[in-house]
Amino acid sequence: MLGIGERGKLGKISALKYVYPDGASLTSFIPSCGQGTRFMSSSASGPAASGPVIGDSAAVGKLAEARKKIVEQLSQVIVGQQHVIDDLLISLFSRSHCLLEGVPGLAKTLMISTLARTLDLSFSRIQFTPDLMPADITGTEIIEENKTTGARERRFLEGPLFANIVLADEINRTPPKTQAALLEAMQERTVTVGRKRHSMADPFFVLATQNPIEQEGTYPLPEAQQDRFMFKVFVNYPTFHEEFEVARRTTTVQVDRVQPVLTGQEIAELQRVVREVPVTDHVVRYALSLVRQTRMNQPGIPDFVRDQVSWGAGPRAVQFLILGGKARALLHGRTHVSTDDIQALAKPVLRHRMVVNFAAEAEGVTSDDVIERLVATTPTKEDELTSDARFQKIFAS
Repeated sequence: MLGIGERGKLGKISALKYVYPDGASLTSFIPSCGQGTRFMSSSASGPAASGPVIGDSAAVGKLAEARKKIVEQLSQVIVGQQHVIDDLLISLFSRSHCLLEGVPGLAKTLMISTLARTLDLSFSRIQFTPDLMPADITGTEIIEENKTTGARERRFLEGPLFANIVLADEINRTPPKTQAALLEAMQERTVTVGRKRHSMADPFFVLATQNPIEQEGTYPLPEAQQDRFMFKVFVNYPTFHEEFEVARRTTTVQVDRVQPVLTGQEIAELQRVVREVPVTDHVVRYALSLVRQTRMNQPGIPDFVRDQVSWGAGPRAVQFLILGGKARALLHGRTHVSTDDIQALAKPVLRHRMVVNFAAEAEGVTSDDVIERLVATTPTKEDELTSDARFQKIFAS
């Protein structure tokens, strides 16, 4: 990104023009007082961007430094899985939740519990089982005697859900009514017990794991529940060298010294910084193009989507693509979002929000395969995207 200063009448730089790699540009006007919100406007050569410009370079650097420190702490325990760690951090700094899926033994639970240790936050682990009830995780009201007055009073006893970081281990092993108990907490950040609503701690971050290969005694998460998770991340087998290091470390006497590197207040501040990252209209339009192509019976969708998809992603997918793109840009040392960020997050954001039909399943086609084709056939350059007849139908719908 190239920054060009424009001088005002007093000889001071009064505006900054940013030219992005995709050709779009935006202008940030600096108030004469030098403080307050910086207003956005589009130049004649490019679209406008939404949101204020980040003016605190120290805050931007702090996010990159926080990522570095967290990764250093995690590396004492976790070998490899860098893409999983990055997606977890993007979810954390986006103030969202994350679902990990992988076969047993890939350190999903260990990764999450170690991440919690690197943050100075309260942590609780819930092992989901078929007999787990909603009150077991949300809490319940009890009657106790007031030793001073002798009267009996109701008191709410908080469950393990009342923590900053909640590990929902093997979430697909518990009945739907218990899974549904997480819905209000994840979306509204409150829990209703009886006639009272209880607010969750802030920050509040749910990290869930599930096993894809054992289906007996499991309850697959409904689409409404999965939609609450920003990402669905696949945890894959390690490489030969990574597994060699795992075998070497875990079969000797070794003591890790994981230390907390961020407080709750610092995390809340970094989450605010993420939302201040500017994004051009072209990037928003590109994210919308990817998502709207997954929806059936909509104009402009490609033929392979009509043949292989039965249900597409909703508006929440666009929100998470843009918000995740902002966090990813900052973690990579950039103060703007590019189409590369959207492409990198397309799979974890969209794979659990799309449902392929029976014909696709019979051919071995997954939602990831469909997403790859969408990314490959969607132009990243603004002029190519806006001039394409098929995408013009999408923009006009």
